[in-house]
Amino acid sequence: MHKLILPLVTAALLATTVSAMAAGELTYVVNNESAQYDPGTTSETFAAPIIGNTFEGLVRFDETGAVVPALAESWEISEDGLTYTFHLRDAKWSDGKPVTAGDFEYAWKRVLNPATGAKNSAMLFLIVGAEEAFNAPAEAAGIAISAPDDKTLTFTLKQRVPYMMQLLPYTTFFPVRQDIVEADPEGWTRNPATFIGTGPFRVTQFNTGESVVFEKNPEYYDADAVSLDKLTFRLIPDPATALAAMEAGQVDGIESVPAPEIPRLSVESDAFMIVPALGTTYAFFNPAQAPLDDVKVRQALSMAIDREEIVEFVLQSADIPAMGLVPYGMSVNGEDFRAGTDTYGLAPTAEVEAAQALLAEAGFPNGEGFPKTVFVTYSSPPIEKLLEAIQQMWKQNLNIDVDIQATEWQVFYPEVQKVQYQIAQMGWGADYPHPMTFLDNFVTGSPNNLAAWSNADYDAAIAAAKATGDEAVSLAEMRKAEAIMMNDHVIMPQYHRNNYMMMSPKVTGFWRSSLNVPYFRDAVIAE
Repeated sequence: MHKLILPLVTAALLATTVSAMAAGELTYVVNNESAQYDPGTTSETFAAPIIGNTFEGLVRFDETGAVVPALAESWEISEDGLTYTFHLRDAKWSDGKPVTAGDFEYAWKRVLNPATGAKNSAMLFLIVGAEEAFNAPAEAAGIAISAPDDKTLTFTLKQRVPYMMQLLPYTTFFPVRQDIVEADPEGWTRNPATFIGTGPFRVTQFNTGESVVFEKNPEYYDADAVSLDKLTFRLIPDPATALAAMEAGQVDGIESVPAPEIPRLSVESDAFMIVPALGTTYAFFNPAQAPLDDVKVRQALSMAIDREEIVEFVLQSADIPAMGLVPYGMSVNGEDFRAGTDTYGLAPTAEVEAAQALLAEAGFPNGEGFPKTVFVTYSSPPIEKLLEAIQQMWKQNLNIDVDIQATEWQVFYPEVQKVQYQIAQMGWGADYPHPMTFLDNFVTGSPNNLAAWSNADYDAAIAAAKATGDEAVSLAEMRKAEAIMMNDHVIMPQYHRNNYMMMSPKVTGFWRSSLNVPYFRDAVIAE
């Protein structure tokens, strides 16, 4: 980046010149489109870029991962670690109305109403009375969330939660406006006029299948820190097409690059970025559907894939072969969750003989008689290529044929939510930097338990991990829970993810979190 030399100018002219320089328009490519932009109800990763730039909650993460003030300018935590009191700054919604503590109270209690269909309502079960109200909405008065005045929000936890402040920047804890939501419960997030937020940008256009366009939010409490006048998220599903647009100078950044191009770009491009991602890609096995109702079949299928080959030759990435659910980089009590954990009979390379023996024990020696099985996925060229490699590994190592069926996300995901599949490609990216963001999904009845799997011992271990104030005990219980689920082979872990993207070196101040949210609040385009 070259240095700009300014002539001697007056202070007023300098301010005008710098402002003009800082202003700009930026176009960023996303590969998938979400159907759910409601911060309180969605759990879709694909919604994160939109929500993360149009909403803020009490606190936010900065580029270092530290929790810093957002709509709250200060807070206190009681000596017993149970009661949190937040003091709001003078902030406004993007339509100019004041943000109040009542907006938070409404939003959180809305999430706890089962009729709302919120996917992550269990994140609020940490609060006194919340789970009881979710199970019996008539008990909503017992929820320990209150707004004693417009600038004060308080809530009380059932037990100490060491990672509570890391939870609060997640979208489930964002405020929403009661008047806006109740006027159009189904459509408010699809209309720029009603998609009212609290973040640095506001949406001006939703162009389904094409783009989402934003402008700087002049009502944002820290609007002076926002340099971009216009931000466009352009939808290009194929990463190769997106890369061509990037290299032709048509866009400023792309959220992912084609796997085969990673080696070249890492050497040639000063726009190439590797962003650590707290994410695991895996497939769900449906234990209620034959032949996946036999744990030996599930284990055989998982043991028969070569994870190193997937990473090195199919993905051509620096991702990490996964033998468990929780990714590396999740520390509790100063120890990485993965350190010293079991591999549950899995290995980086295929365990062919052991997998064949298990399949034979299940009644399918050398694959004979293996029934018709379909592996469903969402339409994505890289993921479909991955599944084709797994399909070939199963054929080569187990002599079985598995069909692949790809549909658009909006068709695929509702069917998976209904558990209407045999094998389904999914995965999870952390909502907050703690192992519980992965483990909570497999508790009985969780909306994200997409295999409808249930195990009382698992549920008990998760409850014990949450109840203790001793982090070492909590870590042991969480590891115990993962072992219960993994030894039942509910999922077939494939790899722990990194994100590979590009951003023009002219853009400074941009960052993408390990939770997969790209932040443009502080982005500046240099001359």
